[in-house]
Amino acid sequence: MSYKIITISRQFACGGSEIGKKLADRLGIKCYDREIISKVAEESGLCEKFVEEKGEYGNRVAIENFFSTGIYYNGPSIEDSIWALQHKIITEIAEKEPCVIIGRCADYVLKNRSDVLNVFIHADKAYRMDRLQNESEEKIVDPERYLKEMDKKRASYVQFYTDIQWGVAKNYDITLDSSALGVDKCVEILSELYK
Repeated sequence: MSYKIITISRQFACGGSEIGKKLADRLGIKCYDREIISKVAEESGLCEKFVEEKGEYGNRVAIENFFSTGIYYNGPSIEDSIWALQHKIITEIAEKEPCVIIGRCADYVLKNRSDVLNVFIHADKAYRMDRLQNESEEKIVDPERYLKEMDKKRASYVQFYTDIQWGVAKNYDITLDSSALGVDKCVEILSELYK
């Protein structure tokens, strides 16, 4: 099978973004991560920080209300508008060129394409806490709780917008443990699969 696009879903602080960027460099294709946030912000007129938060984690209250009642109380939200714009941008990117797309439910958005390799990157808690502490600009007081909270937000967002269980192996073509394999080995495995 020949792939044109690789989507990378990942646990928070497992190195998924680093893997995606190194993989794109190795393959000589473009990597879309924060670039999608910038495009959504540009097209919507919203600030990038807001798009970053609402475009991957969503409005927890709105999500919980929807799950408990099955309805929107105030109609579609700003998060829904961001979702629709992300969906459009990811679809346009996939039509334009081979690439790696990190996060943003790209695996779901491109689910009807046969040339997409959907990847999930995970790692053990100690590895993730270490990465979080070493790479975070600010000191995280309770890294274990922080990781759990971030993963829960991602899982809720994915479930809300895609009705897919985030992180469940059967929902991806391949899952890799970056703490067991290391970043470079993950890149090597994925580049071989891509060819």
